[in-house]
Amino acid sequence: MDNPTCPETGRPMVRGEQPMTINYKGCSATFDMPGWFCEASGESIHTGEDMKVSDRELKRLKAKVEGLLLPEDVRRIRARLGLTQKDAGQLIGGGLNAFQKYESGEVLVSHAMTSALILLDRDPAGLTLLRQRTAGD
Repeated sequence: MDNPTCPETGRPMVRGEQPMTINYKGCSATFDMPGWFCEASGESIHTGEDMKVSDRELKRLKAKVEGLLLPEDVRRIRARLGLTQKDAGQLIGGGLNAFQKYESGEVLVSHAMTSALILLDRDPAGLTLLRQRTAGD
C-alpha cells in the first residue's frame, strides 16, 4: 500500500505504530500496532500483515487468561524434549505443521495440548510411551 489518504480528511497518512489495547474476559494488553495513521483524524488503515500483529497479541492474552501455554513455552518444552517441530506434531499430536503454528503464535494451543506438554516437561520419560504407541501403529 503506497501512501494512502485519510478517508475522513483526505490528508496523506503516515506509516508507523501506535499503542493499541485489547480486552478479553476483564483482562487487557497494550501493544504497538503497525499501520497507516492520520494525525488529524485519528483514523487508521491496517494491512493483512498488520492485522497478524493484533491477532497474535489477542491469542497471547487469551492464552494467559485461559491458563494455556504461550508460544515460547511450547518451543522451550519441545526443544528440551529434543524433538523437531515435525516429530512433536507426530508424537504428541496436532499433525506435521502444528508445532510451527503453536510456536509462531499463529494458533492457540488447546487445553489438551497444554496438559500433555506440561506432563512431558515434568516427566520426559513419557516420550518413550508415545514412541512405542506410534511405532505400533
